[in-house]
Amino acid sequence: MAVGIALAALLLLFVLGTPVAFALFLSTFLYFLFGADQPTMLLIQRLAGGLESISLLAIPFFIMAGVFMNYSGITDRLLKLAELMTRRLHGGLAQANVLLSTFMGGLSGSNIADAAMNAKLLVPSMTASGYPKPFSTAVTAASSLVTSTIPPGIALIVYGYVNNVSIGRLFLAGVVPGVLMAVCMMLLVSRQCRRLGYQPPRKERVSRREWVSVTRAGIIALLLPVVVIGGIRVGVFTPTEAGAMAVLYALIVGMFVYKEMNVGSVAVATRESLFASVNVLFIIAVASGFARFLTWEHIPQDIAMLLSSQVGSAVAFLLLANVILLVLGMFLEGNAILIVLSPLLAPVAAQFGIDPVHFGIIFILNASIGTITPPLGTVMFTTCSITGVRVPDFIRAIMPYWLLLVGILLMVTFVPAISMTLPNLIF
Repeated sequence: MAVGIALAALLLLFVLGTPVAFALFLSTFLYFLFGADQPTMLLIQRLAGGLESISLLAIPFFIMAGVFMNYSGITDRLLKLAELMTRRLHGGLAQANVLLSTFMGGLSGSNIADAAMNAKLLVPSMTASGYPKPFSTAVTAASSLVTSTIPPGIALIVYGYVNNVSIGRLFLAGVVPGVLMAVCMMLLVSRQCRRLGYQPPRKERVSRREWVSVTRAGIIALLLPVVVIGGIRVGVFTPTEAGAMAVLYALIVGMFVYKEMNVGSVAVATRESLFASVNVLFIIAVASGFARFLTWEHIPQDIAMLLSSQVGSAVAFLLLANVILLVLGMFLEGNAILIVLSPLLAPVAAQFGIDPVHFGIIFILNASIGTITPPLGTVMFTTCSITGVRVPDFIRAIMPYWLLLVGILLMVTFVPAISMTLPNLIF
């Protein structure tokens, strides 16, 4: 009865538009209130216990590193590098949008943060260059999904923490799918811009001095993911310590190399990082409590037994998992899906002999695609609210990119080498 009340309350709260974190908390509280064989005090203990992991410290560290990048001038220099690399392509500014997301994917760590930043930074410039706002918003939202798989994406850290999977291997497994997404999106952008006549290629030559200046400044920023992954692989530091190193690197570059940060901007950036981190960690805490009561009621075990008995092969399971996750991604926030559902499906995947790292990338791709899918995609609403684009207009503009991303998801699902070659070679 308690489980039924909790799940019914969760569904009702979602329908009413309650924020995911509060919906999970209230439904979990109702479980303890009505008939659970556990004291209510244990709820608070479980919420706090959901954050008692050194691995989770990587999340606020990488969020802080991303915010520091915005204040240090790293983001501006990456944008100049992206524009320089794409100026001779059809739709150069739209291509730069995708490329900047790829550069930032390993640095900002969050697709929502990346989408919000690019919506403020690039959509006005794209509009001034003649791009329709719905098109600019769709490119911004779709390209932000690259962030979820290129290390050190927050989703990779959360998945590794929840399912006891090597975060280092997950970091490496996300590189090729992320680059594949970026390349395919740039090809699609080029085709659309060529067909619709958006921003033809620029013909003027770039001086050697400008190339050297912009490239040198951009490479300083792009060294950060190399330092992070290289340090983890060599064993110099753990993923959590890598987050602290990323903050230190961004701080040193901002204060002593680019000289755009001072004590005041560091304080403002730290405050912004704090609020952003609290949002993510609060969802993790309440989702951990919700997942714990599901475990007490043996719901994960029952689902695993049901799926393993009804699904006859790994291929059928992967197809079913993709459908379930794509549908649920329309309604649930990505981190909530990771924490609540991955412990339910990962054991079943293991029973079918699917590598946990491979399944992690599949899971994260599904959850990220859901963020641009109506009716409740978080990236969709974030970008539309910033740019002022109507949701129906956004949906029409995003459809080619949504179909492309689903196609890439199927490739990653059924060609494990795309995600597993790098971690198998290096680890």
